[in-house]
Amino acid sequence: MTGRLIGVGLGPGDPELVTRRAWQRVSEARVIAYPVLESGDSFARRIVAEAIAPDAREIAITVPMTVARAPAQAAYDAGAAEIAAALDAGQDVVLLCEGDPLFYGSFMYLMARLEDRFEVEVVPGVTSITACAAALRRPLAARTDTLTILPGTLPEAELEARIASADAVAVMKLGRHMPKVRRVIDRLGLTAKAGYVERATLPEGRACALSDAPDTAPYFSMILLTKGADPWLN
Repeated sequence: MTGRLIGVGLGPGDPELVTRRAWQRVSEARVIAYPVLESGDSFARRIVAEAIAPDAREIAITVPMTVARAPAQAAYDAGAAEIAAALDAGQDVVLLCEGDPLFYGSFMYLMARLEDRFEVEVVPGVTSITACAAALRRPLAARTDTLTILPGTLPEAELEARIASADAVAVMKLGRHMPKVRRVIDRLGLTAKAGYVERATLPEGRACALSDAPDTAPYFSMILLTKGADPWLN
């Protein structure tokens, strides 16, 4: 019998926000896989380091953080091949994923390469969007509002059009795109209605009004915007 591929969502960073099921899957795992930066650091592994068994085999998948897609696709091909070898040997493989595995998660790219040959289980996790809303203490959306989730990597004109037509917006993946996103929101006259969060749930995290946000932002940052004035009270 072949093993199962188990994608485990670990939440936004605070180990206390890892679900009981996710913690159990990690603690029971004999083979664990996770993405790492080219520096060798893995944020996903750090979240559940205390749960990983000392004798567990670890598969580190180095994913280049580049705009070009080819290097990352090659990394996923290599990682999927190593995971498949373990699955073919009858071993379950727990694949760690920050946030939720199927919400902008690297897990989906490995699952796409393996799900036609192996059983797959997905353990959902707390998303960064809900973590950021909690940090700002403001609703994501209320009543009949529609919530639009946008990557900051979109072209400036498209960002503006989508934000202009939305009731509530979450802009993710800010990083080097922070100045562009701020320009768009300011041009639409919505800066006063936007909040900024970076590294939500972590000790070094920050939450503030967008007007007080720094000019540069890390990758793990987000802007939340609700156009209504206190819509949850209306």
